[in-house]
Amino acid sequence: MVLQTEFEFTLPKGYIDKEGNLHKKGVMRLATAADEILPLKESRVQSNPAYLTVILFSRVITKIGNLNSINSEMIENLFAGDLSYLQEFYRRINENGTGKIKTTCPKCEHNFEVEVLPEGE
Repeated sequence: MVLQTEFEFTLPKGYIDKEGNLHKKGVMRLATAADEILPLKESRVQSNPAYLTVILFSRVITKIGNLNSINSEMIENLFAGDLSYLQEFYRRINENGTGKIKTTCPKCEHNFEVEVLPEGE
């Protein structure tokens, strides 16, 4: 069995870069202990604990659209709905090891996994 460490996602609204290009698809990797611990030493996090999410995501998101260098400024400029989506996605992949959720068909009661996509996808 191979451990999956990277997971694709699609932002509900998308990141708009400095040139006005919209980027919706991205990749997030599993977090390490260092990803969760090292940002706690940053002054931005110490003065505002809510900033932990920004620093953490700038470490574990490896790609948004065709942008491969993710920084805290990019995460700061995400729409609130996208940030909320990423927080839930982060929780799912790091707790469950998958970007999918388990569900049951209400008609036949068959169990299966499904990827949760933003509205309109």
